[in-house]
Amino acid sequence: MSVSKTLLKCCLVSGSLFLICCGLGFGQSKQLTAREVVNRIQAHVGVPWQTETVDTFKAGSPDEPVTGIAVTMMATMDVLERAAASGKNLVITHEPTFYNHLDKLDVLGEKEKDPVLAAKLAFIAEHHLVVWRFHDHWHRRSPDGIEAGMAHALGWEKQQDHENQYLFAIPETSLEALAAELRRKLGVHVLRVVGDPHLKLRKVALVPGASGFSKETLALEMNDVDVLVTGEPREWETVEYVADAVTQGKHKALIILSHIPSEQAGMEECTRWLKTFVSEVPVEFVQAKDPFWKD
Repeated sequence: MSVSKTLLKCCLVSGSLFLICCGLGFGQSKQLTAREVVNRIQAHVGVPWQTETVDTFKAGSPDEPVTGIAVTMMATMDVLERAAASGKNLVITHEPTFYNHLDKLDVLGEKEKDPVLAAKLAFIAEHHLVVWRFHDHWHRRSPDGIEAGMAHALGWEKQQDHENQYLFAIPETSLEALAAELRRKLGVHVLRVVGDPHLKLRKVALVPGASGFSKETLALEMNDVDVLVTGEPREWETVEYVADAVTQGKHKALIILSHIPSEQAGMEECTRWLKTFVSEVPVEFVQAKDPFWKD
């Protein structure tokens, strides 16, 4: 065999080996893990990451390869089922998954043997789901990610106070009309209102979720705030406070959306934000259903 033919044969063999090796390399490319997604969130959120936080993994392995991301307000059983059915195994939730703020598994009387908790844990394990909570730092963002999403959903961005993001100067309307607008725009099933339906409103404090008596009354104590819109106040605290204010003839009112509708749009905002730096897998907003009957 001539030298030129021998060289040609060697080149062809080497080239084939090179292509095979490259093919193996591409086939074995590393998949994005849940831990890597969280690392990106920490890098992009724009506030220092706190060591004392509820923003941690709640179930599943952080090193699980991610097939898709489901972002939600609350990782209810229904949300988990829909996420799994759509092939998304990383669930990013704003609120707790296991019925208490710290997601401890020993607060129920039967602990992990509780039939509801046990069924939820079994479903997560069976479908290799990973649940991670994103609450504290999404609120600490500037602007607050939940408040930004709610303002967007209501079309109130231009009415938002530049110095206090929780205050909105709206065109004059009645309490009854504002309640109807909120119900329509946010898809609220059960909306509760304290105050005169004909009360004229110009300044709204939107304090979503379960922010507590101190924050809720701090807004109501402002002279120009006519109505507090919130999610889940205690009836023997904020509700009683506003009821007494109304009886005393004060120009105050309260609209209770319930917790999920009061923050849901904030996690839809989170989905839009997440898509700007996670492109390897599908990212979808999975709406948590309002659990109350629609009247």
